[in-house]
Amino acid sequence: MQPPSLLKLLEGWQAGSIPLEEVERRMAEAIGERHPHAIKTDDAHVDLDRAARCGYPEVVYAAGKTTRAIIDIFDVQQQRGQSCLATRVSEEQAEGILARFPQLIHNPTGRTIRSPDTADQVSIGDTLVVTAGTSDRPVAEEAVETLKWMGCGVELIGDVGVAGPHRLGDHRQRLQSADAIVVAAGMEGALPSVVGGWVSCPVIAVPTSVGYGASFQGVAALLGMLNSCAANVTVVNIDAGFKAGYVAGLICRRVHRMY
Repeated sequence: MQPPSLLKLLEGWQAGSIPLEEVERRMAEAIGERHPHAIKTDDAHVDLDRAARCGYPEVVYAAGKTTRAIIDIFDVQQQRGQSCLATRVSEEQAEGILARFPQLIHNPTGRTIRSPDTADQVSIGDTLVVTAGTSDRPVAEEAVETLKWMGCGVELIGDVGVAGPHRLGDHRQRLQSADAIVVAAGMEGALPSVVGGWVSCPVIAVPTSVGYGASFQGVAALLGMLNSCAANVTVVNIDAGFKAGYVAGLICRRVHRMY
């Protein structure tokens, strides 16, 4: 896009004849004319246009990838000024990635590696991640790290499952102030319904593969959550802390109109 075209576009927006969404779309297209939308590495096709389309850069699912492949993707993203996040990172992968990028933040419990917060970054909004038990912590930490990467304010409330309902009651006021809440629970998966009955914000339920035989590695919790009678509860896949955190982050950022 040449300067005269850009000026005409901005004048149209100022006059009200061109909506802001159209300005954003055409500017994203213009950036794509100067820079490729994707770059091919030896093992991946890095989607560099995703931040313009979806608000956030591509996230790397590390399981099944070599450490070299993850490093190559991060190299491409950092060259384009994009922040990095990888999920399901093994200890072996983390060691190699941190040797190349020592400034990145590794959460071994959540199995994530992400870009650090910038000096001028201010966390937006208020999200909560709640766990039924400490065994749900890895999935919850994945959601927490995702929300931090998205620039959202986030707090973890742990071990407040329905076997001791008084524990959750102690946090009732805090729950009611959140923009969105992620609830990770295994066993019978009852906690999201209880939380949902106390709050007016969206509740994203994450069934975890925690429990004895009849839990079927999280299927029992998944079905229980899908059948929740709390109208504000929606459900993601088993152990999908990233997906829950990402959806909560989108809700939070949309509430505060920051992206």
